[in-house]
Amino acid sequence: MRFPVNFGLLKKTKARPGRRFCSRIIGVLGVLAVAGVLQACSVMKLAYNQAPDLAYWYLDDYLDFTGEQSLRVKAGLSQLQTWHRQTQLPVYITALQQLQQQLPSDTTAAAACTVAADVRKNLGAMTQRAESLAAGVVVMLQPDQLKHMAQKFAKTNAEAEDELEDDRVKTRQGKRYQKLLSRAESLYGTLDEPQRAVIARRLEKSRFDLRVLFAERQRRQRDALQTLQPMAGGQSSAAQAQAALRGLVERTLNPLEPVYRRYLDELSQENCQSFAELHNSTTPAQRSKAVETLKGYEQDFRILNESKS
Repeated sequence: MRFPVNFGLLKKTKARPGRRFCSRIIGVLGVLAVAGVLQACSVMKLAYNQAPDLAYWYLDDYLDFTGEQSLRVKAGLSQLQTWHRQTQLPVYITALQQLQQQLPSDTTAAAACTVAADVRKNLGAMTQRAESLAAGVVVMLQPDQLKHMAQKFAKTNAEAEDELEDDRVKTRQGKRYQKLLSRAESLYGTLDEPQRAVIARRLEKSRFDLRVLFAERQRRQRDALQTLQPMAGGQSSAAQAQAALRGLVERTLNPLEPVYRRYLDELSQENCQSFAELHNSTTPAQRSKAVETLKGYEQDFRILNESKS
């Protein structure tokens, strides 16, 4: 789920070259996570309750499921959501309560990074839960479906490359500034000029680079296809598929390339520092507004946790 600590990384959730995503076969994880963090409360609850359908449509767009595969995927996604509702939402509620206690005070980059690490840990638990679902589907895939996935990758990559070519640096920074400002004000309310200057200053110094992230995105796509292709056509058991997927997820969450891992670590530290500096510049009234915002999220999660649909 999105906590304020992720402020420096916040971007629109759609297929852009800067988006960090796991392999498409476990794309449901991202859908479930997004469903739990949408800012508009009524939209959040609606999206969460419809998460299995949203996840299915997302996956089907890349894999073009057969009738039998569709039934299995939908049943698995429904089970995954039930598990998430029962086990993960309570974790989110506790985390939100803790954050509400912390927000009235100043913070540090280290404290912000601790919250971010907890978020990644929760996502990892959901990833592990989804492995058996993904493995059961993978062994049913056919070569034509992986060809369809490769074509989908190529199409989205071409669109991203066109956008990179057309997007000038100043224009891109302006867009990011507006996004970050909007997200910050959704938490704290209207920001004053000195606080806006914090965002602009941190953005100018940022190591964020769409081209670096786009290259990593392409590497992950190749890795996904190379991992799935040997299993297509029922050539592997579910256990073998699950082991292969576990390796794929590990390489996605913890890239092997040292240079890229250092880049991610530095970017993470940068984001934590950016949030801490911005938060420490806010007024008592703005922090009270942030606490009220998180209380609203907490209440929504409680409702979703108690709901059966």
